[in-house]
Amino acid sequence: MNQMVTPKFGIGAPVRRKEDQALITGQGHYTGDYMPDGCLHAYVLRSPMAHATFTLAGLDDARALEGVHLILTGDDLDGVGTMPTRAVMKQIDGSTHKCPPQPVLCKDTVRYVGDAIAYIVADDVNTAKSAAELIEVDFEPLDVVVDIEAALQDGAPLVWPDYGTNVAFTLGHGDADKTAAAFEKPERVVSIDVINNRLVANYMEPRGCVAEFDAGADRFKLTLGTQGGHGMRDVICTGILNIDPAKLQVVTPEVGGGFGTKMFCYREYPLSLLAARKLGRPVKWTGERMEHFITDAHGRDNVTHAELALDANSKILGLKVHVKAAMGAYLHQFGPFIPFVGTSMSSGLYDIPALEARITGVYANTVPTDAYRGAGRPEAAYLIERLIEKAGEETGLGSVEIRKRNFIAKEALPYTTQTGRMYDTGDYEGHLTKALEVADWEGFKARQDASAAEGKYRGIGICSYIEACAFPGGEEATVELNANGTLTLLIGTQTNGQGHATAYAQVIAEKFGIDLDAIEVIQGDTDRVRKGGGTGGSRSIPLGLPSVNNASQILVDKIKEKAADQLEVGAGDLELFGGQVRVVGTDRQVSLADIAAASGETLTGQDMVKQAEATYPNGTHICELEVDPDTGDVTIVNYVIVDDFGVTVNPLLLAGQVHGGTAQAISQALCERVVYDEDGQLMTASLLDYQLIRAADLPDFNFQTRNVPSSTNALGIKGAGEAGTIGGCASVMNALQMALKDGAGVSDLIQMPATPQRVWEAIQAAKA
Repeated sequence: MNQMVTPKFGIGAPVRRKEDQALITGQGHYTGDYMPDGCLHAYVLRSPMAHATFTLAGLDDARALEGVHLILTGDDLDGVGTMPTRAVMKQIDGSTHKCPPQPVLCKDTVRYVGDAIAYIVADDVNTAKSAAELIEVDFEPLDVVVDIEAALQDGAPLVWPDYGTNVAFTLGHGDADKTAAAFEKPERVVSIDVINNRLVANYMEPRGCVAEFDAGADRFKLTLGTQGGHGMRDVICTGILNIDPAKLQVVTPEVGGGFGTKMFCYREYPLSLLAARKLGRPVKWTGERMEHFITDAHGRDNVTHAELALDANSKILGLKVHVKAAMGAYLHQFGPFIPFVGTSMSSGLYDIPALEARITGVYANTVPTDAYRGAGRPEAAYLIERLIEKAGEETGLGSVEIRKRNFIAKEALPYTTQTGRMYDTGDYEGHLTKALEVADWEGFKARQDASAAEGKYRGIGICSYIEACAFPGGEEATVELNANGTLTLLIGTQTNGQGHATAYAQVIAEKFGIDLDAIEVIQGDTDRVRKGGGTGGSRSIPLGLPSVNNASQILVDKIKEKAADQLEVGAGDLELFGGQVRVVGTDRQVSLADIAAASGETLTGQDMVKQAEATYPNGTHICELEVDPDTGDVTIVNYVIVDDFGVTVNPLLLAGQVHGGTAQAISQALCERVVYDEDGQLMTASLLDYQLIRAADLPDFNFQTRNVPSSTNALGIKGAGEAGTIGGCASVMNALQMALKDGAGVSDLIQMPATPQRVWEAIQAAKA
């Protein structure tokens, strides 16, 4: 009998990522690596004007340039649909808001810098760019508006003049009358105005695609980085090209980051497919970094006013929120839904008996906005945690007591908020208390005095957050036994670097008693994977893993039945171990490969576990930082995170997700900001002008969990991929506000990003 070491996998095991060896040694396969024979290259001519009408000339000369194969303009796209908006919402008054048409190529009017005018295909990119220079675009400038508040002023330039307003929609949550009653006789009203700065995703791999057309089969293939091929296929086919989705195969190889922004369909994808069909050759488009800044959906960009009514005991009576959310020039694929779902989390972890949230969507001559890591929930957490911090200051209760006094008690769970969110499990005071201990909250004053002795200001800040993710639904999983005894998982989520192949394989390996390397995980191919919901909203592991678990068990049961016949024992007497099915306590066994061969068919297990409610991860971030008053530089000296993610699947993968998300939040808090000038020119259109946080600027994160399993998820898992971005910004900014107030007497609320210049100016203003 062979002696084998039991593999230590399964839920909870700290397994290193099986993907990493290939990725860190340059063996990954990305869209940029795919170059089919005869491939041509595409370039998009984009508008340098933020708002203008235009006419085209010089097209004949451009088309005649040697090496140019095709030039498409808006006039060449009859029968092609517009770029779709999939989030058409009911407004407060019951009507459905309008959706302006976003053409695949603009015909006569451009509405932001980067709007697409022409699509050029040539032997190489440089030839395509040369052809673009021969196209004469005669612009007639129109008035421009880029700022949210300016766009709402009377007489402001209109992005869509036929609408007569720059208000895109008015949405809402809660009960206005009930909230008005709560504000009738409060002991105190605390108010705040915050800005959630506009961001660019800046994933490592810019977008690109390769389109192919098989004339004999009348079928397309599109290779590109996505967050879900099935959704991408359906949007392109049913919304733009008007073809049967069965006629398009979408293949997604390795993806170098998505963060929500690669979820969406962009113009280059249908254009490349049309070009491939017209030319009968593969067509490849590769985006450049500057194109990413002026074409890919931006994130955040809200201006918000909120008021909190408190009684004599500083208990919350009611909350009013008004979010003005920038939509850009068009309503992007899910754009209107982002501030709507975000404001559904306005109450945070607090017992708020009355709430009214209003969202005003605003058009401007800027890049459209859409989901970016957290997608509305970071904005909501930032608002309520800066507001509750201010309430703690104004009441004299301080950061800790104001939170504890108003937290939803764990005995009150499950708890339904005024926006209809059903928090199922948690212990909010528990993770705050733990974080305070780990951060040595009690010892802060001594550390602040020590910093002051060295001429530095020190502050410490809390953010206790909750988010909604892994929204209702399911994800089908199919596990197959291969002829050589290995296993293949087919699932419609899509890794963007999160480690799916490892997390899924852990559960399969435990069920079958085999090594991770004997398991292949297939995602990103709409021909091989029957259906899928993709990756977004931290859904992949919470929704995918229960289905993988059940599908694996179904296949295990089938294998045991087959093996029982061969070994002439009952299925209950068998165990799977090391690629074998053996009779417990004996050396009688049969290999998985032999069972596959004897079955005469591919043995599979398939299931889709659905959940009816979202999961609600929550936790506390505590940031401690120092400010150099002479330069305005901010240094984070300690950062503590205590999170509740329900059941931890893999602590190493989890820590990576939390660290990465928190880094993105710190980057937003301290340095990232999109800046347009008054003419709509993007002043931060490259990494020379748009600052990202560097590894050297980040602290060592002290990350711990204090988990309470979810009751809405079959395995008790709560999503984790976006949590760091949700808890990060407010903890940094609350700490900075304390440092500046205690150190320099700064009373005005400092807004993100807290760049050294802004911090220094706030200190100088306070001194003056």
